[in-house]
Amino acid sequence: RLFAPGTQQLGLLCLSGAVFGTGGFTHDELLKVWKGLFYCMWMQDKPLLQEELGRTISQLIHAFQTTEAQHLFLQTFWQTMNREWTGIDRLRLDKFYMLMRMVLNESLKALKTQGWEERQIEQLLELLTTEILHPDSQAPSGVKSHFLEIFLEELSKVGAAELTAEQNLKFIEPFCTIAAWTPDSLVLHNITRGIFEAIVEQAPFAIEDLMNELDAQEEDEDGKSEDGDLEWDVPSKESGSLRGAAPNRHEEPPGDGEDSVGPVLQFDYEAVASRLFAVASQQGTPSQNRKRLYKVIQKLQDLAEGLFPEDDVLEKAYRKLQEDGQERRTKKRLLKSRSQNQPGRIGGKEDSRPDPSSGSERRIRRRQRRRRGPGPEPTGPQEQPRGPGGRGARKKRRQLRAGARVKVAGCQEPQSKQRPPQRRK
Repeated sequence: RLFAPGTQQLGLLCLSGAVFGTGGFTHDELLKVWKGLFYCMWMQDKPLLQEELGRTISQLIHAFQTTEAQHLFLQTFWQTMNREWTGIDRLRLDKFYMLMRMVLNESLKALKTQGWEERQIEQLLELLTTEILHPDSQAPSGVKSHFLEIFLEELSKVGAAELTAEQNLKFIEPFCTIAAWTPDSLVLHNITRGIFEAIVEQAPFAIEDLMNELDAQEEDEDGKSEDGDLEWDVPSKESGSLRGAAPNRHEEPPGDGEDSVGPVLQFDYEAVASRLFAVASQQGTPSQNRKRLYKVIQKLQDLAEGLFPEDDVLEKAYRKLQEDGQERRTKKRLLKSRSQNQPGRIGGKEDSRPDPSSGSERRIRRRQRRRRGPGPEPTGPQEQPRGPGGRGARKKRRQLRAGARVKVAGCQEPQSKQRPPQRRK
């Protein structure tokens, strides 16, 4: 009854445990609570109720009044996910992916309500790296990969409008350090792909957002200066008035929302490249990690100089298409030459002579046997029927018999004794 789908009773329990008493919940008690919440999510099969339940569970972090209690709540959540992950079947995997995303989102919202304090940011990042990305964390590869895939997305949703480039660099510093010394090639690939290359791919949209923001500030300043000198006409609401149809400058165009990629974080690409180079150039960095990070550093330095990688990507894609077309043409030529050299073909054309062992030949022989009736099967070659009903074969046999008679008639037959003609007396 305690872990009902609504979890209202559990929310009150968490609130009372956090407020009353000196220590609130202990680590072991929260592990027990999270085990119940985990199987509460396990038993919920309806998609809409899963989403509602996940939102309710993730928002329990706001019931804790102190930062230490909130971090203990998050720590026990990630420990529970690491412990139970291997027992999740593929049909229930998506809802736990959703739960991880919602818990991360609410933990970042808790930072936002506290003003993005630097000390609390460091504590949260240390907790996440210790429980998920550290080699001693015992976190499965699925948890690590999904966390690295969603981290920048959820950070963009929560803090893209407020965070500065310096604060964003603070958020990705732990990933720079882990990417430099991790022995796990999968973690290195996911950090490079989910964090650094995502920053490179979002660079054009980030610069576009920054330019739009600067243009909006300039327009606001120009409007304020003009307000002191000119009086603006009040827009008319009449249907025929052109003033009333004038669009507002601050309204977004109607088609903007469809092609928008959502909120994008701002980064100082030169600072990110410098930070990555500082950790990648150390003596203890593995060679494969250094090579992978140097490629990312080169892309970031190009972005800092104003060079975007899109043109290079398009050129590579065009070359790949050309190579694929050449491969298809060579394969067609090979297949054509093989078909021409096959033994069943004469001069590039198929031999139209029937195969005596084919099924059609056997069927023709059966039909001939039925017409002739029972009897010994002729050994010599037989004429195939021509036309319907085998009339051609009968005509051929009749012609052969007639020819035989002609030949017999042409032979010399023994002459019969002729009576001498009688003379009339």
